[in-house]
Amino acid sequence: MRLFIGLDVSLDKTAICVISEHGEIIREAEAASEPEVLSRWLAELDGRVAVVGLEAGPLSQWLHRGLMEAGLDAVLMETRQVKGALNAMPIKTDRRDAEGIARLLHLGWFRPVHCKSVSAQETRAVLGARKAIQQNMIALEMSLRGLLRNFGLKVGAISRGRFEVRIRELADGNPMLETATAPMLRARETLRQELATLEKHVRQFAQDDPVCRRLMTMPGVGAVVALTFRAAVDDPTRFRSSKRIGPWVGLTPSRNQSGERDVSGGITKAGDVNLRRALCQAATVMMNRGRSTWLRTWGAQLAQRRGRKIAMVALARRIAVILHRIWIDGSVFQPDAAPKMI
Repeated sequence: MRLFIGLDVSLDKTAICVISEHGEIIREAEAASEPEVLSRWLAELDGRVAVVGLEAGPLSQWLHRGLMEAGLDAVLMETRQVKGALNAMPIKTDRRDAEGIARLLHLGWFRPVHCKSVSAQETRAVLGARKAIQQNMIALEMSLRGLLRNFGLKVGAISRGRFEVRIRELADGNPMLETATAPMLRARETLRQELATLEKHVRQFAQDDPVCRRLMTMPGVGAVVALTFRAAVDDPTRFRSSKRIGPWVGLTPSRNQSGERDVSGGITKAGDVNLRRALCQAATVMMNRGRSTWLRTWGAQLAQRRGRKIAMVALARRIAVILHRIWIDGSVFQPDAAPKMI
């Protein structure tokens, strides 16, 4: 008898639901969220495990890898699709969610998600640490601005290098303000130094990677964008065509059609939000500061016809397509000629 296993994963416990090929619930249980524990539990089942499904999430990549190494056919399921199906259930519990995942597996109504390699996850960890430090430094700067604004002291537009000097100038002569701003400035300086160190590592990682070096031959694509793209795509061969990158990263228009009603909306925003932001940043740099290339010319002409906002999204999408083609072909960016897309 073929069995379909749904796992609803949380930090400590995983709810398990086993459904037969006839759609009957065979067994329900809870187990620790550890691949060895889950593998042992599944090995004791009376029947052949057809597939094990779990929603893509923080622990899912690790559990998926452990289940696959144990010889089980495991699949990661797209979060938005699973949540859409589970939201239709009137009662939400971990047990019900596990059952819902098992039934989606049984029906075959799910979209599988690529399981990232360990190296891709490590790269994402470094980029995530960089982003966290950067955001905390910006948050401290905004807090300092707000603190002084209460006293009518305006920092104004100023470079990062002169920010501390400007804060000290404004707080000078007021012991209370000096006491309040001094530890915040020290914390900011520590974050600034750590960010500089981490960015040095990021640049080195990109230079040491042959794929990233080729990606960075495109104007506007630096170390962060190249590493973000490499970690997000991970395996370029899983896309049958370079043009499939655009919809995958959520940079294509949404559509809502029913009967005579057919409306095209904003971009779908599906896929990796960090990659989408990185591509938009690359498009912005290319349009504003990049050297003259056929791609920048194409973006400028589109901006004149359709507006800058639409042109930026279209340029970000095209950058993604070209980066994938560069990766697949083992080529570099040609500033004078558009590549042939497949």
